[in-house]
Amino acid sequence: MARIHSGGRRGGGRGGAGAGGRGRGGKGRGPSKWKMPASVARKQQAVTANVDQVTGERIPKSFVFSRGKLPSTLRYLQQDLRKLMLPYTALKLKEKKRNNLKDFVNVASPLGVTHFLILSNPKSLPHLRFAKSPQGPTYTCEIKEYALAADIANSQKRPRCPAEIFKNSPLVVLSGFNGLGEPYKSFVTFFRHLVPAIDTATAKLATCQRILLLQYDKETELIDFRHYSIKLQPIGVSRKIRKLMQNNQVPDLRDLKDVSDFVTKAGYGSESEPDDEAATVSLVSDVDKLNKASRKSAIRLQEIGPRMTMHLVKVESGLCSGDVLFPMSVGKEDVKKGQEEEEIEDAEDLMEQEDVSEDDSDEE
Repeated sequence: MARIHSGGRRGGGRGGAGAGGRGRGGKGRGPSKWKMPASVARKQQAVTANVDQVTGERIPKSFVFSRGKLPSTLRYLQQDLRKLMLPYTALKLKEKKRNNLKDFVNVASPLGVTHFLILSNPKSLPHLRFAKSPQGPTYTCEIKEYALAADIANSQKRPRCPAEIFKNSPLVVLSGFNGLGEPYKSFVTFFRHLVPAIDTATAKLATCQRILLLQYDKETELIDFRHYSIKLQPIGVSRKIRKLMQNNQVPDLRDLKDVSDFVTKAGYGSESEPDDEAATVSLVSDVDKLNKASRKSAIRLQEIGPRMTMHLVKVESGLCSGDVLFPMSVGKEDVKKGQEEEEIEDAEDLMEQEDVSEDDSDEE
């Protein structure tokens, strides 16, 4: 019994070693599969996510921030503009009084930010500057009128602004700019590159949820800035059925004698018909459970804000600096005055930074 127990232990050891050797030999002879490290895979995914699949260029990203003190209403407008530029913007961008324009430029470069939207309120006249980082140009617009997203929602009977529509960039629609010369040609080009390009042949309809409309009035020379959500409504389907399909909940049938009464009850059939102003289209592909490619749907635009009426007052060749390209009547003396004012502002910013650094050192 003692020998059997001892021999089994040694035999088991040799057998285990042999099996291990065969296992190692099997691994050596078999085809080896190389697996990409997780860090490298994450880097490649990040690079792919930042490249526009249509143009092959970097996806445009933006910063929305302010210069100088703003009243509370303009602060809300700034937040509405950040929400409009989603998903390729910093929704919770933190600003400090000591930050100057160079700080935003230095941060924007490694993050791939290509556009700036800068709010200011000089002499109680709100201005919005659209700038290309890091070398310009810059388009300065005076805001004549504006309404916040909350104001527009309060004015509507049934406001609609689900969070899902901000997962993709809005579609930019430019109207009334045909036949105009500079600076409006370059202004149109700026907005065409403000959001990622789309390929109409391969774009998914489910990703087209919002529209940014800029309409130019040649008589007043004003630009209407509007933001809409796109809603598809199937034709021939009552409101009750639409809610049933969208919510996936069993309706309350206690007061009905038959299920057919739920569909044929008076007052619901008329709600399924679209308005005369709604555009009726035949979908190329399925969008959701209700809007199928085999059905016709009505497109409805619902304003979600913000809303602005702007006037283009100045165009600079650089980033908030450089030669004044518009208006052309500006003389050299006015340009020098503007440059001197910018130099004074930069000097004041430097003085503020020095004061802050001195305060911090005193606190230490």
